[in-house]
Amino acid sequence: MDRNAMSDAAAGPPEERFEAERGRLWAIAQRMLGSTDEAEDAVQEAWLRLVRTDPAEIDNLPGWLTTVVSRICLDLLRARAARREEPAGEALPDAAGGGPEPEREALLVESVGRALLVVLDRLGPAERVAFVLHDGFAVPFDRIAPIVGRTPVAAKKLASRARQRVRGTAALPPEPLAGHRRVVEAFLAAARGGDLTDLLAVLAPDVVRRADPAALGPGGALVARGARAVAGETAVFGRRARWGAVALVDGVPGILIAPDGRLRLVLRMTVAGGRVAGYDVVADPARLAALELAVLPD
Repeated sequence: MDRNAMSDAAAGPPEERFEAERGRLWAIAQRMLGSTDEAEDAVQEAWLRLVRTDPAEIDNLPGWLTTVVSRICLDLLRARAARREEPAGEALPDAAGGGPEPEREALLVESVGRALLVVLDRLGPAERVAFVLHDGFAVPFDRIAPIVGRTPVAAKKLASRARQRVRGTAALPPEPLAGHRRVVEAFLAAARGGDLTDLLAVLAPDVVRRADPAALGPGGALVARGARAVAGETAVFGRRARWGAVALVDGVPGILIAPDGRLRLVLRMTVAGGRVAGYDVVADPARLAALELAVLPD
């Protein structure tokens, strides 16, 4: 047994050492899978593999566990992609009740970020694993490479492509972008609060709202015109706004509606004169898939 293995073996019982790593492993799996339940399953599977492995074969337990959890997550992501689970644009859950966010899922959204969960979900499995490990947990590329089955150079390219997609490219200079963002954030806050006065303050008098049929209830108008009409109907949207997050949509700030980080609707916002001049509620799966989505910087 080499010096590292001897040091590992002397560090304490496997159960105690695994528990010391559990929180970090769960955080990795959370970001890779976007699900608390699947993250816990991945960590539990890593524990089962550990107890079936000869300790003498493990030189570096934290690194070994990171590799095992990452490979489990990669397999799950690939299986998910093959099944094409939970396509964007499916019906929203009933927001009048408790909604789809039990406490643990709400914590996932809070810890990772709703917009980031949506964007990560659009990455390929290997891109997502490489990006999460390197940018989220500072794992070097020579350790990421065997996990994703690439060379270190190729693994670096995977993470770089993922990073570009996560950050996106703004279509506006910094100052107009910040102003646009403030207006969109004010609209989302007013929609969540259901305050008609606040909504009227952020809507242009001649605002136009358009929507895909899938975004509306039976008999809903595809187009609404005027601040009063748009503000009034936002009482319905307000129940969905609780699942909203501001993000880059085709290079400008817009709103993602994503219960549990799963994309359902996108509001493509038009801002002029410091107010919302119009917005398009996108729910059609093909239109959603064509949108360029990215995370706004803090």
